[in-house]
Amino acid sequence: MIEISNIHFQYPKSDFKLQMDRLKIDRGSKTAIIGPSGFGKTTLLNLLAGILVPDEGQIQLDGVMVNNLSENERRNFRIRKIGFVFQDFRLIPYLNVLDNILLPYRINNKLKINRETTASVKNLANEFDIGDKLKKYPAKLSHGERQRVAICRALINTPPIIMADEPTGNLDPENKRKIMNILFEYVRKFGSTLITVTHDHEMLKGFINTIDFGHFQNN
Repeated sequence: MIEISNIHFQYPKSDFKLQMDRLKIDRGSKTAIIGPSGFGKTTLLNLLAGILVPDEGQIQLDGVMVNNLSENERRNFRIRKIGFVFQDFRLIPYLNVLDNILLPYRINNKLKINRETTASVKNLANEFDIGDKLKKYPAKLSHGERQRVAICRALINTPPIIMADEPTGNLDPENKRKIMNILFEYVRKFGSTLITVTHDHEMLKGFINTIDFGHFQNN
Protein backbone atom coordinates (compact mmCIF):
# COMPACT_ATOMS: atom_id res chain seq x y z
CA MET A 1 0.00 0.00 0.00
CA ILE A 2 1.11 3.56 -0.75
CA GLU A 3 -0.09 6.44 1.39
CA ILE A 4 0.87 10.10 1.58
CA SER A 5 -0.35 12.78 3.94
CA ASN A 6 0.04 16.55 4.12
CA ILE A 7 2.68 16.77 1.40
CA HIS A 8 4.30 20.12 0.68
CA PHE A 9 7.15 20.43 -1.82
CA GLN A 10 8.84 23.33 -3.59
CA TYR A 11 11.85 23.33 -5.89
CA PRO A 12 14.64 25.73 -4.81
CA LYS A 13 14.35 29.18 -6.41
CA SER A 14 11.01 28.30 -7.98
CA ASP A 15 7.45 29.48 -7.50
CA PHE A 16 6.12 25.98 -8.19
CA LYS A 17 4.55 24.28 -5.16
CA LEU A 18 3.04 20.84 -4.83
CA GLN A 19 0.54 20.34 -2.02
CA MET A 20 -1.60 17.27 -1.38
CA ASP A 21 -3.41 16.50 1.85
CA ARG A 22 -3.98 12.78 1.40
CA LEU A 23 -3.63 10.03 -1.17
CA LYS A 24 -3.95 6.26 -0.75
CA ILE A 25 -3.13 3.66 -3.39
CA ASP A 26 -3.95 0.04 -2.63
CA ARG A 27 -1.50 -2.79 -3.24
CA GLY A 28 -2.05 -4.49 -6.59
CA SER A 29 -4.06 -1.62 -8.04
CA LYS A 30 -3.63 0.20 -11.35
CA THR A 31 -3.61 3.97 -10.94
CA ALA A 32 -3.33 6.64 -13.64
CA ILE A 33 -2.31 10.20 -12.80
CA ILE A 34 -3.61 12.80 -15.25
CA GLY A 35 -3.76 16.57 -15.38
CA PRO A 36 -2.37 19.63 -17.18
CA SER A 37 1.34 20.00 -17.89
CA GLY A 38 3.26 21.79 -15.17
CA PHE A 39 0.94 20.72 -12.34
CA GLY A 40 3.48 18.35 -10.80
CA LYS A 41 2.54 14.85 -11.97
CA THR A 42 6.18 13.85 -12.54
CA THR A 43 7.17 15.57 -9.30
CA LEU A 44 4.62 13.44 -7.43
CA LEU A 45 6.02 10.28 -9.00
CA ASN A 46 9.56 11.29 -8.01
CA LEU A 47 8.40 11.98 -4.45
CA LEU A 48 6.70 8.59 -4.21
CA ALA A 49 9.89 6.90 -5.41
CA GLY A 50 12.09 8.80 -2.97
CA ILE A 51 13.99 10.55 -5.75
CA LEU A 52 12.75 13.80 -4.24
CA VAL A 53 11.95 14.46 -0.57
CA PRO A 54 9.00 16.60 0.55
CA ASP A 55 9.59 19.70 2.65
CA GLU A 56 6.72 18.58 4.87
CA GLY A 57 4.50 15.53 5.19
CA GLN A 58 4.84 11.75 5.06
CA ILE A 59 5.19 9.21 2.26
CA GLN A 60 4.71 5.56 3.15
CA LEU A 61 5.38 2.63 0.81
CA ASP A 62 4.83 -0.92 2.05
CA GLY A 63 5.01 0.24 5.65
CA VAL A 64 8.23 2.23 5.19
CA MET A 65 8.31 6.01 5.68
CA VAL A 66 10.41 6.73 2.61
CA ASN A 67 10.98 10.41 3.36
CA ASN A 68 12.59 9.49 6.70
CA LEU A 69 15.30 7.44 4.99
CA SER A 70 18.75 8.74 4.08
CA GLU A 71 19.58 9.29 0.41
CA ASN A 72 21.47 5.99 0.27
CA GLU A 73 18.65 4.14 2.04
CA ARG A 74 16.11 5.59 -0.40
CA ARG A 75 18.23 4.47 -3.33
CA ASN A 76 18.49 0.93 -1.96
CA PHE A 77 14.75 0.90 -1.30
CA ARG A 78 14.07 1.89 -4.94
CA ILE A 79 16.38 -0.81 -6.24
CA ARG A 80 14.56 -3.46 -4.19
CA LYS A 81 10.97 -2.30 -4.47
CA ILE A 82 10.38 -0.05 -7.49
CA GLY A 83 10.62 -0.47 -11.23
CA PHE A 84 10.78 3.11 -12.55
CA VAL A 85 10.25 4.11 -16.18
CA PHE A 86 11.63 7.62 -16.69
CA GLN A 87 10.12 9.89 -19.31
CA ASP A 88 13.58 10.42 -20.81
CA PHE A 89 14.40 6.68 -20.43
CA ARG A 90 17.89 7.24 -18.88
CA LEU A 91 19.51 4.37 -20.71
CA ILE A 92 23.27 3.98 -20.30
CA PRO A 93 24.75 4.89 -23.72
CA TYR A 94 27.84 2.65 -23.44
CA LEU A 95 25.79 -0.46 -22.51
CA ASN A 96 23.97 -2.53 -25.09
CA VAL A 97 20.27 -3.32 -24.78
CA LEU A 98 20.89 -6.58 -22.90
CA ASP A 99 23.07 -4.90 -20.28
CA ASN A 100 20.73 -1.90 -19.97
CA ILE A 101 17.85 -4.25 -19.15
CA LEU A 102 20.06 -6.12 -16.68
CA LEU A 103 21.08 -2.91 -14.89
CA PRO A 104 18.92 -3.62 -11.76
CA TYR A 105 20.92 -6.83 -11.31
CA ARG A 106 24.23 -5.01 -11.58
CA ILE A 107 23.37 -2.41 -8.93
CA ASN A 108 21.73 -4.82 -6.47
CA ASN A 109 24.21 -7.32 -5.08
CA LYS A 110 21.35 -9.53 -3.88
CA LEU A 111 20.33 -10.22 -7.47
CA LYS A 112 22.43 -12.72 -9.40
CA ILE A 113 22.77 -12.93 -13.16
CA ASN A 114 22.53 -16.51 -14.41
CA ARG A 115 21.12 -18.45 -17.36
CA GLU A 116 17.59 -18.10 -16.04
CA THR A 117 17.99 -14.32 -15.74
CA THR A 118 19.34 -14.03 -19.27
CA ALA A 119 16.48 -16.17 -20.57
CA SER A 120 14.02 -13.87 -18.77
CA VAL A 121 15.56 -10.84 -20.49
CA LYS A 122 15.20 -12.48 -23.88
CA ASN A 123 11.58 -13.48 -23.21
CA LEU A 124 10.68 -10.00 -21.99
CA ALA A 125 12.46 -8.34 -24.90
CA ASN A 126 10.56 -10.58 -27.32
CA GLU A 127 7.26 -9.51 -25.72
CA PHE A 128 8.17 -5.91 -26.49
CA ASP A 129 9.42 -6.76 -30.01
CA ILE A 130 13.04 -5.85 -29.29
CA GLY A 131 14.38 -9.39 -29.00
CA ASP A 132 16.58 -8.80 -32.05
CA LYS A 133 18.06 -5.60 -30.59
CA LEU A 134 19.84 -7.03 -27.52
CA LYS A 135 23.34 -6.41 -28.89
CA LYS A 136 22.60 -2.91 -30.14
CA TYR A 137 23.38 0.32 -28.28
CA PRO A 138 20.82 3.05 -27.43
CA ALA A 139 22.14 5.44 -30.09
CA LYS A 140 21.23 2.90 -32.78
CA LEU A 141 17.62 2.50 -31.57
CA SER A 142 14.50 4.41 -32.49
CA HIS A 143 12.67 6.46 -29.88
CA GLY A 144 10.05 3.75 -29.46
CA GLU A 145 12.69 1.03 -29.12
CA ARG A 146 14.51 2.96 -26.39
CA GLN A 147 11.17 3.41 -24.65
CA ARG A 148 10.57 -0.35 -24.66
CA VAL A 149 14.08 -1.04 -23.35
CA ALA A 150 13.37 1.30 -20.41
CA ILE A 151 10.14 -0.57 -19.64
CA CYS A 152 11.88 -3.96 -19.83
CA ARG A 153 14.53 -2.70 -17.40
CA ALA A 154 11.80 -1.64 -14.96
CA LEU A 155 10.12 -5.06 -15.07
CA ILE A 156 13.03 -7.48 -15.23
CA ASN A 157 13.44 -8.06 -11.47
CA THR A 158 9.65 -8.29 -10.88
CA PRO A 159 9.38 -5.30 -8.51
CA PRO A 160 6.26 -5.02 -6.32
CA ILE A 161 5.76 -1.40 -7.43
CA ILE A 162 5.97 -0.05 -10.98
CA MET A 163 6.06 3.70 -11.60
CA ALA A 164 5.95 4.86 -15.20
CA ASP A 165 6.16 8.42 -16.48
CA GLU A 166 4.43 8.57 -19.88
CA PRO A 167 5.34 4.97 -20.85
CA THR A 168 3.37 5.18 -24.12
CA GLY A 169 4.33 8.70 -25.17
CA ASN A 170 5.03 9.16 -28.91
CA LEU A 171 3.96 5.60 -29.78
CA ASP A 172 1.39 4.64 -32.39
CA PRO A 173 -2.01 3.40 -31.12
CA GLU A 174 -1.23 -0.28 -31.73
CA ASN A 175 2.03 -0.18 -29.76
CA LYS A 176 0.38 1.87 -27.01
CA ARG A 177 -2.24 -0.81 -26.50
CA LYS A 178 0.35 -3.57 -26.63
CA ILE A 179 2.59 -1.99 -24.00
CA MET A 180 -0.29 -1.22 -21.65
CA ASN A 181 -1.66 -4.74 -22.03
CA ILE A 182 1.75 -6.16 -21.09
CA LEU A 183 1.93 -3.88 -18.05
CA PHE A 184 -1.61 -4.82 -16.99
CA GLU A 185 -0.85 -8.54 -17.43
CA TYR A 186 2.31 -8.09 -15.33
CA VAL A 187 0.22 -6.54 -12.53
CA ARG A 188 -2.28 -9.39 -12.75
CA LYS A 189 0.42 -12.06 -12.74
CA PHE A 190 2.62 -10.72 -9.95
CA GLY A 191 0.17 -8.64 -7.90
CA SER A 192 2.28 -5.52 -8.40
CA THR A 193 1.08 -1.96 -7.97
CA LEU A 194 1.13 0.18 -11.12
CA ILE A 195 1.21 3.99 -11.04
CA THR A 196 1.34 5.71 -14.41
CA VAL A 197 1.52 9.37 -15.39
CA THR A 198 -0.18 9.85 -18.74
CA HIS A 199 -1.64 12.51 -21.02
CA ASP A 200 -3.33 9.85 -23.13
CA HIS A 201 -6.94 9.55 -22.02
CA GLU A 202 -7.44 6.65 -24.43
CA MET A 203 -5.38 4.54 -22.01
CA LEU A 204 -7.49 5.30 -18.94
CA LYS A 205 -10.12 2.59 -19.40
CA GLY A 206 -7.63 -0.09 -18.33
CA PHE A 207 -6.95 1.52 -14.95
CA ILE A 208 -8.84 0.92 -11.71
CA ASN A 209 -8.21 4.44 -10.34
CA THR A 210 -7.71 7.78 -12.02
CA ILE A 211 -6.25 10.71 -10.09
CA ASP A 212 -6.97 14.07 -11.69
CA PHE A 213 -3.97 16.04 -10.57
CA GLY A 214 -5.53 19.32 -11.61
CA HIS A 215 -8.26 18.66 -9.06
CA PHE A 216 -5.73 18.13 -6.26
CA GLN A 217 -3.71 21.18 -7.15
CA ASN A 218 -6.80 23.39 -7.16
CA ASN A 219 -7.85 22.37 -3.64
